[in-house]
Amino acid sequence: MTRLIDVSHTIEHGMVTYRGFPTPIICDWRSREQSRAIYDGAEFQIGKIEMIANTGTYIDSPFHRYADGKDLSELPLESVADLECLVVRIDPRAGAAIDDVPLRASQVGGRAVLFHTGWDQYWRTDAYFEGHPHLTERAADWLASAGAALVGIDSMNIDSIATGQRPVHTILLGSEIPIVEHLCGLGAAPDSGARFTAVPVKVKGCGTFPVRAFVSVKQ
Repeated sequence: MTRLIDVSHTIEHGMVTYRGFPTPIICDWRSREQSRAIYDGAEFQIGKIEMIANTGTYIDSPFHRYADGKDLSELPLESVADLECLVVRIDPRAGAAIDDVPLRASQVGGRAVLFHTGWDQYWRTDAYFEGHPHLTERAADWLASAGAALVGIDSMNIDSIATGQRPVHTILLGSEIPIVEHLCGLGAAPDSGARFTAVPVKVKGCGTFPVRAFVSVKQ
């Protein structure tokens, strides 16, 4: 038996993922009513979604940061699916900057490292955008050196947004380590022994896209 734990946010019409970015438009392209005449009385909803790639829970591929990096279509499935994962518990009351990773380097190699800060409790509130937990350049260097396969966090950005610098994205994506932001529900995942999946649509020429992220736990 395997239990699946959904750790991704639901994407809804008009919701804000990141201040200043356009919100998604979710509507009918062809309504059920319109479809009746076309399909001899049968009804089908054909939807239309207009949104930027950084919406909801999403993954960053190297192309997001680097013009010559792998885009979504070039990410190996092995880099985003069925990865053994480690969940790192962080108390944001100790400070927003996560400078030390409380793991041994020998634990990290080839695994997804997911930072559980509990910040997802503020999702879709003003508090979500203020003082969010984030990694530092030092932490990113350590994770890259330790051979992390993927890094995720349950806050609005894995980097500080106090300046325009993005050292964590620069280091991790430069090392071909995908990043997943805006995770949620990591409190239900075990510290170790589970597996993580966050597969995006296979889009050419795009570096970021929403995912249905989940943790699988053998019972």
